[in-house]
Amino acid sequence: MITSEQQEKVRGWFAGRLPEGLFVELVEVTVDREEITVVGRIAEPELAEDASDAAREGAAEGKISEFRERTRDDRIKVAREAERKFGRKVSWGVVCGDRRALYTHVSVPVMTRLRQPERQVLDTLIAGGVARSRSEALAWCVRLVQRNTDTWLTELRESLEKVQQVRESGPDAD
Repeated sequence: MITSEQQEKVRGWFAGRLPEGLFVELVEVTVDREEITVVGRIAEPELAEDASDAAREGAAEGKISEFRERTRDDRIKVAREAERKFGRKVSWGVVCGDRRALYTHVSVPVMTRLRQPERQVLDTLIAGGVARSRSEALAWCVRLVQRNTDTWLTELRESLEKVQQVRESGPDAD
């Protein structure tokens, strides 16, 4: 697990290293064992005030696509440097208005053994058209748990950080 202090150091490194003007704002830097995800806000496309929702959606999609292509070389350069420094892959995303898009992110296989009742839950999600595979159904379940237990997961992460601090101050801290 990465501590809050380590997370802030990584965020600070990206805040200092990103090319000037790449993003309007650095929204978040998320770190786990395999990946660092950097998400920034980009300027919304300029449209008439009476533009339809469909036009706004299409313009945001176009703006995100344009940003991705235009900044590719700069992002690759920063990602390679960060991957050497932090030993993790770097993924990118943007926020444009109320739309969020992630790209180049890592999909990590997770091995697990499920008993029949758990497999039946996944198979029901597949049969219901919620997911196309057990893997996709499991990811859906994880997102559902994440959304509904955010407070509890935050408290658990904070507790784990405290455990890490206590370990680091133990007799073998030298």
